[in-house]
Amino acid sequence: MSLTYKYLFIIFTVCFFHNSVEAQNFGQGMGRMSSFNSSSQGNTQADSLKRRDKNADSITIYYKLYNSNEIQKLDSSINDFYKHYPMPYTSYHLGNLGTASKSYLFNSVKEAGWDDGFHAYDTYNFTLPETPFYQTTRPYTEFGYLLGGKGEQMVEIKHTQNKSQQLNFSFEYRFTNAPGNLKNQKSNSNQMRITSHFQSKRKRYESYLTLLLNTTGSSENGGLINAALLDSLSLNNPYELDTRLGISGASFRNPFNTYIATGTTYQKNTFNWRQSYDFGQKDSIVKDTIVTHLFYPRLRLQNDFKVQSSQYKFSDANPNIINYAQYFDFTLDSIAPFNFTDKWNYINDEFSIISYPEKMNSNQFLQLGSGYDLLYASYPNQSSWNQYNIYGFAVYKNKTRNQLWDLLASGKLYLNGYHAGDYNAKASLSRMLNKNGTFLQISFQNLNRTPSSNTMGITQFPIVGFGSIKKENSTILNGMMGNEKAGWSGSASYQVIQNYQYFSTGFQPVVYGNLMNYLRAQIEHKIKISKHWNWYDQFTLQALDPNAPVHVPFLLTRQRLAFEGNFYKNLNLSTGLEIIYHTNYKADAYMPLTGQFYLQNSYTTHNRPTANAYLNFMIKRFKGYVRLENLNTLIPTSIKYGNAYNFTAKNYPGTGLWFRVGIWWNFIN
Repeated sequence: MSLTYKYLFIIFTVCFFHNSVEAQNFGQGMGRMSSFNSSSQGNTQADSLKRRDKNADSITIYYKLYNSNEIQKLDSSINDFYKHYPMPYTSYHLGNLGTASKSYLFNSVKEAGWDDGFHAYDTYNFTLPETPFYQTTRPYTEFGYLLGGKGEQMVEIKHTQNKSQQLNFSFEYRFTNAPGNLKNQKSNSNQMRITSHFQSKRKRYESYLTLLLNTTGSSENGGLINAALLDSLSLNNPYELDTRLGISGASFRNPFNTYIATGTTYQKNTFNWRQSYDFGQKDSIVKDTIVTHLFYPRLRLQNDFKVQSSQYKFSDANPNIINYAQYFDFTLDSIAPFNFTDKWNYINDEFSIISYPEKMNSNQFLQLGSGYDLLYASYPNQSSWNQYNIYGFAVYKNKTRNQLWDLLASGKLYLNGYHAGDYNAKASLSRMLNKNGTFLQISFQNLNRTPSSNTMGITQFPIVGFGSIKKENSTILNGMMGNEKAGWSGSASYQVIQNYQYFSTGFQPVVYGNLMNYLRAQIEHKIKISKHWNWYDQFTLQALDPNAPVHVPFLLTRQRLAFEGNFYKNLNLSTGLEIIYHTNYKADAYMPLTGQFYLQNSYTTHNRPTANAYLNFMIKRFKGYVRLENLNTLIPTSIKYGNAYNFTAKNYPGTGLWFRVGIWWNFIN
């Protein structure tokens, strides 16, 4: 039985257990209420989740993210296409949706403990911190389909429903496939998320189940052999040009072919089960024969159990010895197929006690706990590797009942095992400044972390590992001020890093021993020009030490001029022009054999602002997105205006004029 099917078997078995427990609690609850009259019994069972509006289209739905008590509603806005697109505008890919990606912004690893070091495809994955747990009065289903140029497509399906007022489950699936703008560039990815949330009738026991299945596959072409030929294409199609990896003569574009002969396949599957049991004070409210049961937790016992399985693979079924030596400085002994494969199994068990000092404020608590990690790595034809960790942690949160102040402080220290001495300390303070919704938030973080596993040589990939451990230490200060209703926010971040770890070549990780300083400032503002015209302004500025081994653009901006409004009662419209621009910089090179972006100093981007025209609309529960992207490529090539194609890395051009049309339709059953 494959690992994926094992995970599915586990999740459905536990869901069945949830149903059994819920049914048992229901029967016990009916027995306890036998002393009430029949009308009282019916009223006791009712709450806001079981009421039905007379309107057939009505629904009450909200969700909470994992590790958050904040209630959020579904976003029905249509003015930003990137809310549905899996990659934000602050990131880029290597010419095709589904290929390796990187952020224009500097982002170091901000967690202590284990990290495998393979992050080139993270942007496409479902993650545990972003996992929503829903509550809904009616079954809700959403279907999305996006069709782009050259056969690019994306399919999304989302469904959630409450089987009872105590039990909710949800299912989410996303599939993307792109045959590629260049030869040997096709990609496909599958992401699945299954969740279940159960709370007993008396609100003492609660359970959160999550299953994440992420698979991303991408052909690796190594970039163009001669990128200068883009300016003299005979058929105006970059697919004519030869690439450094793959067999050009055997390459063809087929949106239904997902086989990857030369490329990367990453799989990351996660099973997480959180259970808690509360001790506290029971209460009830009786009004007009309606009994509402209340429960105030004062002490909680909580257990988190996580199993994560990852596989990272690069393979080439038809290697070209000459190209590997010439373009990647990598020597092959024969033309036989080869691959590099890392398999990781990570098991974590965590127990904690949570105390709630105030009866009426569940957003004030103190949490103390400890955890155990088990790490196991295996490689074909090599010895396996295994280690463990023991750590302790504490969390204190206090959001005042008047909702004006919000304090959060946490600390985590690895006491024993492979990552002993790693730690992560955080603190943040938020304050509502006025009744209009203006807020201020400041935060601090200091962490000490062991280098990622692949940089330590714990890998089959051809990476030269560190000879000794030099822990990376980061101190981060953040400040943010804004007003969501008014549509503006500003933030600043300052980071100091000692022993920063990076790749100097595609195979060689190194440590920058000096202190490295990084500063980022961001501004977002919605400017109302007239009744229907709005200007969305987004700026990001970045500054680093001149000698720091990090290259990022000094300025990244997105500007949108939009005509928006509600017309003909049911038509919600947003249409206009979008401009995305970053200043020229020495973009990192990419090594397909190791899946790493690395520092280079020989190539500087010379890109034009990217211009996209768009038409977004919503009619009742139907959303439509029509986009004509990269209008800048219509400008003829010249020294003054740069290349016709914008390059995201050396020898990796972006797409030309690109048309996308997408629909998102939700159904209330």
